[in-house]
Amino acid sequence: MAEIRNFTLNFGPQHPAAHGVLRLVLELEGEVIQKADPHVGLLHRATEKLAESKPFNQSIGYMDRLDYVSMMCNEHAYVMAIEKLLGITPPIRAQYIRTMFDEITRILNHLMWLGAHGLDIGAMTVFLYCFREREDLMDCYEAVSGTRMHATYYRPGGVYRDLPESMPKYQASKWRTQQDVDKLNERRSGSLLDFIQDFTDRFPANVDEYEALLTDNRIWKQRTVNIGVVTPERALQLGFTGPMLRGSGIAWDLRKKQPYEMYDRMDFDIPIGANGDCYDRYLVRVAEMRESNRIVRQCVEWLKKNPGPVMTSDHKVAAPSREDMKGDMESLIHHFKLFTEGYCVPEGETYAAVEAPKGEFGIYLVSDGANKPYRLKCRAPGFPHLAALEEMVKGHLLADVVAVIGTQDIVFGEIDR
Repeated sequence: MAEIRNFTLNFGPQHPAAHGVLRLVLELEGEVIQKADPHVGLLHRATEKLAESKPFNQSIGYMDRLDYVSMMCNEHAYVMAIEKLLGITPPIRAQYIRTMFDEITRILNHLMWLGAHGLDIGAMTVFLYCFREREDLMDCYEAVSGTRMHATYYRPGGVYRDLPESMPKYQASKWRTQQDVDKLNERRSGSLLDFIQDFTDRFPANVDEYEALLTDNRIWKQRTVNIGVVTPERALQLGFTGPMLRGSGIAWDLRKKQPYEMYDRMDFDIPIGANGDCYDRYLVRVAEMRESNRIVRQCVEWLKKNPGPVMTSDHKVAAPSREDMKGDMESLIHHFKLFTEGYCVPEGETYAAVEAPKGEFGIYLVSDGANKPYRLKCRAPGFPHLAALEEMVKGHLLADVVAVIGTQDIVFGEIDR
């Protein structure tokens, strides 16, 4: 029999299962992992440094591009940090809108994760199912901000604009007959809130479909049960947050433990796992989608009954309305100054964190009283998870590395920030 010797293998940087530009240097004995060395920095974006050279309100869009699957949650932490230093509170309607979009973002993130994780391990159908639902939620992003991904919708003091009264509709074309278009537009006849409410009605049945494909599937269980086990104590030591920590059985969630916006008024549960393996983390995220759906529903019901302002009345940070800006010279000057020079934020330092879909996303902000941050640091949830990759894959087979990368739900924009 041929002698088995250790050899070194490069996994990535452009591996289809490494979500982003990850390079892993793996040391193998046969097919068993002895060592895994993650190389990061191949997508370095210098977001923290760029933010220090721009007025506060010009960096909101950079936050979207950090973890580019949970856009509005990143904005939320940044905007909350600025609001803490300015000492302003957004109107209650804006807080409900933010809570609703945070949860829509969580569903978007988990759908992307489930589809990609399934595809990595060999389940193709679930990927197509997940993207079917993502499409509807992307339309909600587009309806409020004009763009499907990098929304820049949250602003210090509230949100960019109120929820629209009508949804964009499909048009007939050579690919779609009028009859097809009418069927597609049935759900889009009302306001954005009606569209979201309709989504929350049918989404639980869609989650049932994903579970029918995976939860009791023996191949899925063979690939995920007892793979990448992390004990509760070790998860805390490694700095895990989000589903990675809850999958190990620790019920830590900032939405419950340190509520922000309207989470203290919401009725929802924190799903936790028992074994801390890939399968438990899968179950936790699927359960989280159901809980997020509940929260979105509660927000929709409140928003339908309670109209009101969505931006603070403090005009040091709030732009004048478009109508005023077009017809009034002072408003035009105010608008121009606000978007070019921005506003000065009082001296001080603060840390604002949100329960992003992947874990705790925090912004540490230092202001020296100027119109741009003196220092900005991001606490990206994916970074400690990736740091624990070697520990999670040691002793497993090469194919299990893919399952562990999938279960960590890492996105490199925030890791290589």
